[in-house]
Amino acid sequence: MRHRVSVQDSALRNGNFSLRIDPVRSEDAGLYEARVAYNMEIKSCQVELGVITVTLSPPSPVVENEPLLLSCNSSHQATLVETRWFHNGHLVPTSGTFCSLHGALCILRPATSDAGSWRCQLRYSNDEIISATYNLQILGFDGPTNPVVYAAAGSAAD
Repeated sequence: MRHRVSVQDSALRNGNFSLRIDPVRSEDAGLYEARVAYNMEIKSCQVELGVITVTLSPPSPVVENEPLLLSCNSSHQATLVETRWFHNGHLVPTSGTFCSLHGALCILRPATSDAGSWRCQLRYSNDEIISATYNLQILGFDGPTNPVVYAAAGSAAD
């Protein structure tokens, strides 16, 4: 983790001995302990880091009209009760072009309009709710429904 962690040395003087991990990986989940010695006194604290991941299958790039699966997994120990998906802030109904497979979201015929921010929200038996966001990019034609372009002879056309 050496190249992904840092401590703000300037903040230590103010009693802040925070550890920053960037980027966080699934294997970073677990219990962390900090110990600080100051004037013959030792202070310690423990923090548990939970990690939630959103994965895309098949991996990027996603091509328009090719089915995809967004999965959401967490290191949380309680029993998962519900998974909800949001697209650009709006709850996604799991019917029609979207289907749910054991909490994962299946998009049967993704369109360029399906690109953007996707958030999975996990609710556990202890009523804890956690979420993560995935920015989905879709390769496709985002133009007029009738892609006919007229150009004058001798001119350029895009």
